[in-house]
Amino acid sequence: MSIENNITITFPDGNKKKYQKGITGIQVAESIAKSLAKDAIAVSINGIQKDLCDEINSDSNISIITVNTDEGLEIMRHTLTAQVLARAVKNIYPNAKLAIGPTIDNGFYYDVYFEKPISSEDLPKIEKEMSKIISNGSSIKKSIYNKKDVIKLFNDRDEKYKIDIINNSDQLDNFQIYSQDGSDFIDLCYGPHLPNLKHIGAFKLTKLAGAYWRGDSNNEMLQRIYGTAWKNKNDLDIHLEMLKEAEKRDHRKLGREMDLFHFQEESPGSVFWHSKGWLLYQTLINYMKKRQDAAGYQEINTPDIMDRSLWEKSGHWEKFGDSMFTTEAKEDKIYALKPMSCPGAVQVYKQGIKSYRDLPLRLSEFGKVHRYEPSGALHGLMRVRGFTQDDAHIFCTEDQITDECKTVCNLILSIYKDFGFEDIHIKFSDRPEKRVGNDNIWDRSEEALKIAIEASGLSYTYNPGEGAFYGPKIEFVLRDAIGRDWQCGTLQVDLNLPERLSANFIAEDGQKYPPVMLHRALFGSIERFIGILIENYSGRLPLWLSPTQVVIATITSETNNYAEKVLNLFMKNNIRAEIDIRNEKIGYKIREHSNAKIPVLIIIGKQEAEKEVLSVRRLGSTDTETGKLEEIIKNLKIESCVPQ
Repeated sequence: MSIENNITITFPDGNKKKYQKGITGIQVAESIAKSLAKDAIAVSINGIQKDLCDEINSDSNISIITVNTDEGLEIMRHTLTAQVLARAVKNIYPNAKLAIGPTIDNGFYYDVYFEKPISSEDLPKIEKEMSKIISNGSSIKKSIYNKKDVIKLFNDRDEKYKIDIINNSDQLDNFQIYSQDGSDFIDLCYGPHLPNLKHIGAFKLTKLAGAYWRGDSNNEMLQRIYGTAWKNKNDLDIHLEMLKEAEKRDHRKLGREMDLFHFQEESPGSVFWHSKGWLLYQTLINYMKKRQDAAGYQEINTPDIMDRSLWEKSGHWEKFGDSMFTTEAKEDKIYALKPMSCPGAVQVYKQGIKSYRDLPLRLSEFGKVHRYEPSGALHGLMRVRGFTQDDAHIFCTEDQITDECKTVCNLILSIYKDFGFEDIHIKFSDRPEKRVGNDNIWDRSEEALKIAIEASGLSYTYNPGEGAFYGPKIEFVLRDAIGRDWQCGTLQVDLNLPERLSANFIAEDGQKYPPVMLHRALFGSIERFIGILIENYSGRLPLWLSPTQVVIATITSETNNYAEKVLNLFMKNNIRAEIDIRNEKIGYKIREHSNAKIPVLIIIGKQEAEKEVLSVRRLGSTDTETGKLEEIIKNLKIESCVPQ
């Protein structure tokens, strides 16, 4: 090959090899090993996923993606929704209109408009058609169209949602159309896709839901078909069992049974806390306040609504504006409900001259933030529009970054341990495509955060391009009792925002410099963390967290006086107790309080009242333990103590 047409490809192990310009991903795989080419489904070129048929025309870093990787599994799911589910729907319902079909955690969905809405009873029929399509093992082809031709293509097929997507795109050409051998089905997609359907593993359609086109309630209601897909049937079966268990633990169902909270249409994505739920909420807040006080934080509070100009200076208006709620005041000013607490914290920091001797300055805030989430994305406490962050912002010098980050990491892990989470995974996320600040600042920020993680002795995985728009971050991911992962805590190094908002300190040399700003959240969203706790414990919260810790239930009205005495003693010892002296059978009372997930049930009959003892029944147990009143109160008081 001529030198002019040579390109150098660098592989993940650092090895380099010369190839002819225009070589494809599958040809690179074949040059390495036939077995690799057989398993290859896509290629990563300089960190961007591409189809195996795409040409490589410049020096590049290359890795071959197989279906046995997490990347490969997501591509398989993407192909399954865009090329199999969508085709099956069109085969069965020719007049259906296809909207979008992305991947989600553990699966996929496709939004479709049906002339006559389908029901969950139709899912097996669609599954059967999908299996039939997959059995052919058809090859998948890609074609490139310009905007004019691709609009005509979908106009001819009367696919109005595809045309809407194209018309709202800034692209003029390079629209990717995927098709299959032996079929006239096509779909518009960013790809990549499997080279053929033989690589598809096991799948299951799981449910139907409603979804407005583009998440706008003024648009038509579509039907969203959800599914899950895995490498093999065993992995699928394991996941389906987990889904069954997750359904039992659904915090929305348990929240009703435990009388904690509710939602209603008049305020979508906002929580109506009931007294018991609010007590749980305040228990978390008070716990965190104690931990933060001990760690040297000063608690502040900043306004919920601030002028647009501040959000423009901070960069939020440009980078985050689509997710912000705004309001226009009578004086024609535009204000925004804060989506984050950071700019407000900087305003507090700026009051008065700061010296290097004042740093690090740790400011914490339980800030109520509001972010627009599409109605179709809202999910109980897990995805809301208004929530409270246990935010903190640490202002420090560059020399203090490592020690401060180490301290934060240790604090986070210690807190999670108190709540029963010890299986923690850490992700490092670097600069996103949409960001503020120059590359030099980002280089310094990323290097400082990496050094801090490594100095803490923590292992982590790399999550490219997922940092905040103002700085890199690490994410703390909890694994719950049934193996699900929840991203909660975050720590971000920010060398951008303080300078943008004119914050500074006087250094030892007498000059002014912008401080480093560390953004830190431990629970993340208080609301979401409560949802995670409810599902992790299946509603059976540890005694110290339970809004009602003890219910005293009488068998007969003759024991009411003794029950009242026991209640007063519990209350005196700061044990959250209630009394049930209703004229109901004891079996009914036990079932009712068990459904409400009360941890401890005290049963009082004539014998207990006469001997001044208590019969104790724990949630989930059919056994009853009898003991002296003082001894049981002493033990429950110890058990109900908040971890220190």
